[in-house]
Amino acid sequence: MIDVRRFDWRASAGKVRDSTAGGTVGGAPVTYGLIALCCAIFLISPLSGFGGASYGSQDALLAAQAGYFERWGVIPAELWEGSGRALATPFTALFVHGSWLHLLGNLLFLYVFGAMAEERMGRVQFALFYVGCGYLALVCYAAVHADSEQTLVGASGAISAVLGAFLYLFPKARVTSLFPFLFFLPLRFPAWIVLVFWFGLQWAAAQAADAGPGVAYLAHVAGFAAGFLYAWVRYRGGARAFRSDQAG
Repeated sequence: MIDVRRFDWRASAGKVRDSTAGGTVGGAPVTYGLIALCCAIFLISPLSGFGGASYGSQDALLAAQAGYFERWGVIPAELWEGSGRALATPFTALFVHGSWLHLLGNLLFLYVFGAMAEERMGRVQFALFYVGCGYLALVCYAAVHADSEQTLVGASGAISAVLGAFLYLFPKARVTSLFPFLFFLPLRFPAWIVLVFWFGLQWAAAQAADAGPGVAYLAHVAGFAAGFLYAWVRYRGGARAFRSDQAG
């Protein structure tokens, strides 16, 4: 989840394999559908860089981008006015991204962790979980920054919820991660170590962040916590997937 005026991307990447199935997890049409939808929406938006000449000038393009964000993104100060349009923006903002890096960074995490979570939850439940937690994450950020007029877009809150649920559902899964400060060496870790480390970074960044433009770390924290708590409540009495998954 980012403020559209600035983007700061730090990511670890991985590919999870299900050793019990002998290959990558399949059967995740919601996850792949969300990826395709976000890509399609970005490609037809003024942010993609395609069709820029049709706007006539750089100023016209920038004006179109600003109008696009204001129409589909969340503006906390307007959200609490209670209008139907404003209340719908936490939903529409989940499918809008501010740059190619923002889009690809979010969708990488969704691709890595979403398929197994969807397989465990089921398609309909996963879709409702994704949208509901994403909406809640944005509303939580807007509640803390109720006077802010900065526009927020992106699926980070929803994807953070997927990470939180994954941590509870697959505590022994293993991922191959690439860390910039380790010269991008591919290292295998249990998923819970990667996700707890990621959550700690988001929490620390949220404490240090001011009200200015930048990454909405608080939305990440809220989404992650919502996803973990949902999985804990929903699956507490059932079997968790204690699989020792291999990493690709």
